[in-house]
Amino acid sequence: MDKYLIVGLGNIGDEYENTRHNTGFMVLDAFAKASNIVFADKRYGFVAETSLKGRKVILLKPSTYMNLSGNAVRYWLNQEKIDQSRLLVISDDVALPLGAFRLKAGGSNGGHNGLGHIQQLIGQNYARLRMGIGNDFPRGMQVDWVLGKYDEEDMKILQPSIDTACEIIKSFVLAGIDLTMNQYNKLGKK
Repeated sequence: MDKYLIVGLGNIGDEYENTRHNTGFMVLDAFAKASNIVFADKRYGFVAETSLKGRKVILLKPSTYMNLSGNAVRYWLNQEKIDQSRLLVISDDVALPLGAFRLKAGGSNGGHNGLGHIQQLIGQNYARLRMGIGNDFPRGMQVDWVLGKYDEEDMKILQPSIDTACEIIKSFVLAGIDLTMNQYNKLGKK
C-alpha cells in the first residue's frame, strides 16, 4: 500500500493553541475532523491515520519543539518506510499575506526554524505548503507576532485557506505534487 506522511508544524501546549505559528497544526486538525479521525499521542508526536482510495495517509503533529521538528519527521518516515517524495510539510510563513499559501516541491526553508531542522536531517527535497500569516508587526517584534493568537477577523480570512489546504492534502496524495501545484498555486495568491 502506498503511504504518505503529512506533517503540520506547530508547538504543543494550550498556550500555543490558535497562534500563527500553529497554522500547520490547525490544518491537520481540520483535515482529521473532516475525516472523522483522532490523534493519538505517539513517539515524537500526535499521529492519526486514514486512507484515501487505497493509499494510507499518516498525519503527524510533532511534539518536539518547533526547531527540532526534523527528529519527528525523520523518525516517522523511517518507521513507516515512506519515501521522501510522499512527504508534505505544512508550515506558517510570515513572507506571505494572511490567507495566501504556496505549495512547493522543494527549496529553501525560508528562515522557518521547523523547516530548517527538517532540511538539516533529510535535505530539502520534500513538498511543503506554506500558509501565509502576514507580517503586520513592528521591527523586532516577529516572535510576538508569530506566537500571537488569531482573532475572529483573522480567522474569517484564514479559514477558507485551511479548507483549501485540506483539499491540497487530498490532491497531493491522489494526484501528486506537480498537478497539485498547477491546480492550487494560482488560488493561493493574495
